[in-house]
Amino acid sequence: MSLASHLDELQRKHGDIEREIDDAMNHPSVDDLEIVNLKRRKLALKDEIEKLRAQPTTH
Repeated sequence: MSLASHLDELQRKHGDIEREIDDAMNHPSVDDLEIVNLKRRKLALKDEIEKLRAQPTTH
């Protein structure tokens, strides 16, 4: 998998989790701990995306 396609996949997952968080926050029956876990996963993806973007590209 190329770096660009890997970044695209990570960004897609990040967006998916963001939508999950939005949905969960609109349902009163969702446990706060579940929302916290989703936010942690989203942050981990963001960190990985930033780390990959910071890597120097080789030609």
